[in-house]
Amino acid sequence: MLYTTLGKTGFEVSRICFGTLTIGPMQKNYSVAQGVEILKKAAEKGINFFDSAEIYETYPYLNKLLKEIKTPVIIASKSYAYTFKGMMASIEKARREIGRDYIDIFLMHEQESPLTIKGHYPAWEALLTARGMGIVKAIGVSTHHVQGVSAAKELAGIDVIHPIINYRGLGIVDGTAEDMLQEIKNAKAQGIGIYAMKALGGGNLSGNYLEALQYVFAIKELDAVALGMQNPLEINANCMVLNRIQIPEKLHVKLLKHDKRLHIEPWCKGCAKCAERCSQGALALNVLGELKVKHEKCILCGYCSAVCTDFCIKVF
Repeated sequence: MLYTTLGKTGFEVSRICFGTLTIGPMQKNYSVAQGVEILKKAAEKGINFFDSAEIYETYPYLNKLLKEIKTPVIIASKSYAYTFKGMMASIEKARREIGRDYIDIFLMHEQESPLTIKGHYPAWEALLTARGMGIVKAIGVSTHHVQGVSAAKELAGIDVIHPIINYRGLGIVDGTAEDMLQEIKNAKAQGIGIYAMKALGGGNLSGNYLEALQYVFAIKELDAVALGMQNPLEINANCMVLNRIQIPEKLHVKLLKHDKRLHIEPWCKGCAKCAERCSQGALALNVLGELKVKHEKCILCGYCSAVCTDFCIKVF
């Protein structure tokens, strides 16, 4: 495993960050025991950086992981809270459910623009306060927007930015991959730690996973890349690509068979709450009131499933 320092945080992190969204209730829905076995396989490969979020519901997996391995790990989490009180409550929930006195990195989740950040500034003040108290070690912002990176780098006290980037620009709401890469470079020049998301475009680039991973691993401004992994095959392959080791043909074929898609169950009532939640415009009702997925736009973030009370949305 290759390691680097995450900006000015002092954290020595693996270049591959394990994105826990994919093992939790919003996607694979592994039991805690099953999920932890996958996380342990990653730790055995030297991965020491794990990304979560309040919405992912994966804190119990990390709690159990910490009890079952001896090697130190860096944990990042995120919250949509936009008030001081709400953000402090999110931090307390993370500490309680993960079973730690502190969280290494805590982010404002999915910030879009200067206006969004301005409107959510009380939550940022809570992060500054929490860092001052020592219950959070580093703070930052996650975003799918070029403007989000641009605005985040101007925040007083920011340590980390978690932007979307992939060679096709899938999921970047307000620009191209080149636009996002330029803002990432600008932020990195200020000493901000950068770890990327959606390198495979939420699975849409899985058929070209070698090109997709080689692209992000070659971006020198990225301290780490968060990858959602659901089995040891994916963990092994991602580590091999990072270390420029040729992937055996049998493993390559197996990986190509693990293409993921968003599926809508037939009992969907067409309430369209998920379509309203989707920032990518990947969900819409047709003329018959049936929910349809535009797979070319879907980045498999799974956030739509969080608002589905009938559990109609699955990723597999």
